[in-house]
Amino acid sequence: MSGVWVFKDGVMRRENPGAESGDGGQSSNARRKVLVHTPTDQVITSYALLEAKLAGLGWERYNGEPHLLQFHKQSSVHLISLPRDFSKFNSVHMYDIVVKTRNEFRVKEV
Repeated sequence: MSGVWVFKDGVMRRENPGAESGDGGQSSNARRKVLVHTPTDQVITSYALLEAKLAGLGWERYNGEPHLLQFHKQSSVHLISLPRDFSKFNSVHMYDIVVKTRNEFRVKEV
């Protein structure tokens, strides 16, 4: 969160100098992040592909929340929760997977 707090006409608000360019304050050379399955060096491009890789590691689909796609592992207390819409899958979700599946996935900038 960057920006400058401005007091103008009795109202305090935060202004983002990069927001005028329409990129939400991100620089134009910001790189997109992708989740990569480390053993095969394969980029995860869909939930079907991710589910197949997780199943191979012992993770099972958990049907607890209708608006989430969740996976759990019998030998673990971890739960991976993802938005049902793959277009909303972001770096926070990617790093959650990386932490819970050590040495199997990594996040890479492209």
